Amino acid sequence: MTFNKTKLALSIAAASLSVTMIAPQAQAVDADALQVQMQQMAAQMKAMQAELDRVKASADNAAAAAPKVQELDQWMASVKHTPEATTSSKDNVVRVRGGWGVADQARGSNLSPTGGAGDPLIGTKTPASQDMYYYGAAFDYNINNDLFGFHDGTSFQIEFGAEYGNFGNHQSSGLTGNNGVAYGFNNSAVLVNQLRINASPKIKFMHDSRLRPWLIPVGLDINIISPPSGSVTVMNTGMNFGGGVDYDIWRGIIIGVDGRYHYTPQTINGVNTDGFTLGGSVGFKF
Repeated sequence: MTFNKTKLALSIAAASLSVTMIAPQAQAVDADALQVQMQQMAAQMKAMQAELDRVKASADNAAAAAPKVQELDQWMASVKHTPEATTSSKDNVVRVRGGWGVADQARGSNLSPTGGAGDPLIGTKTPASQDMYYYGAAFDYNINNDLFGFHDGTSFQIEFGAEYGNFGNHQSSGLTGNNGVAYGFNNSAVLVNQLRINASPKIKFMHDSRLRPWLIPVGLDINIISPPSGSVTVMNTGMNFGGGVDYDIWRGIIIGVDGRYHYTPQTINGVNTDGFTLGGSVGFKF
C-alpha cells in the first residue's frame, strides 16, 4: 500500500514535471508562428501600400494629362470639320491665255519670179501687219517648292504651252504664175498666221501666297508659219524669255498677266519669227 502511494506520487510528480517542461516549448512554438504571421502581414501591407501608391500616381498622371487629351480631341475635331486648304495643296495649273503681239519684222514674200511663165511666187505679194493677236493654252507642272533645296518657298515648274497667232486675213496671194494668171490664184486672199509651241522652266516665288510672281530664264520655242517661206520651209526653233504674276482669286481659280520676248537665231529662209507678246490668262489649280 505504501509502495502504491509512493508510486502514485512519483507518477504525479513526473507528470507535473513533464507539463512544466512542455509548457515553455509550446509557448516558444506559438511565438514563432506569431512572428511568421506578423511578417506575412507586414509584407501584405507593404504590397498594398505599393499598389495604393501606383494607383494614386496613375490618377495624378491621368488628371495631368486630361487637359492635353481634351486639347487633342478639340484639335482633331477642328481638323475634321475644317475644309481642305486649296491654295497650299494644289500646285499644278492648267490655263487658257491670249493677248497681243508684235513681230520684229513684217511677214511677206521673199521670192520673185526668175524663170518663165510657170514659176510660182510662194508667200504674199504685200507684207502682212507686224501686229497680231494670239490665244492658246498652257500647263504648268510643279516639280518642287524649295528650288531643289536652295530656297524654301520658291517653286520650280515646267510650262508646256501652245498658242496660235494671227497677223492678217487679206493679203494678196503669191500663188500665181509669172504672167499673173497661170494658176488661177491671182489676188486671192491668204491668211498669215503662226503656231508656237513652247516648253519652258518657270521659277515661281512666294509659295503658299495668293500673289505669285514668276520668271522664265530661257525656254524652248518651236515656230510653225503659214504661208511657208520662199523655200517652202515652215518651221524653226528658238528661245523665249519672260515673266509675269499670278493671283489666286478664289479656291484655286487664278488670273495672270505675262510678257515674253521670242528670239530665233536664224530666220526661216528670210521669214523672221522674233517678237514680243503681252497677254493674260485664266487658270485652275489641281
